[in-house]
Amino acid sequence: MSDTTQTDRRMLEALVCPVTQAQLTWDAERQELISKAANLAFPVRDGIPIMLVSEARALE
Repeated sequence: MSDTTQTDRRMLEALVCPVTQAQLTWDAERQELISKAANLAFPVRDGIPIMLVSEARALE
């Protein structure tokens, strides 16, 4: 893993859910940050987390 990838991952892990303020988990396969507390998945596009509820995908 490159230094940039490690830095990006640390940055993503520092983010919290904008709805619940709970910790997020990273889904590398889908490129999403998952909020289990809010049942939402926030997309990461071009390395930028989109933390808008209107852009989040509802989890089943």
